[in-house]
Amino acid sequence: MFESTIRKIIKPAFLIATLLSPLPALAHAILVKSQPTKDETVSQAPKQVDLWFNDAVRGEYKALAVIDSSGKRVDNHDVEQSLTDGSHIYATVGNLAPGKYTVRYRVVSEDTHIVTGKFEFSVQP
Repeated sequence: MFESTIRKIIKPAFLIATLLSPLPALAHAILVKSQPTKDETVSQAPKQVDLWFNDAVRGEYKALAVIDSSGKRVDNHDVEQSLTDGSHIYATVGNLAPGKYTVRYRVVSEDTHIVTGKFEFSVQP
């Protein structure tokens, strides 16, 4: 009987404590800024492409590719993450000719979800 009374008290107390305890907010990283920006037409070709997310992303498994209109990859295969801002990744590019370019990216959010996306920008003649 004593054990039954304890269970009647402990179970509801544990349930209430569980429901009221704060849980960490886990959300996927979202691209919030880029340079060049989505659909931007630039008059001078950039030397690198920068991406910023709403939260830090994991350092492993990051990818950033810049692809020309013929499907050729034109970045230098050197994606890096800023040492002072974990939400910022970037890659350098060679001399970009006038035309349309697609930026493709893949990062892992702090909550371990894979986030991929793409956008375009143009270099005017």
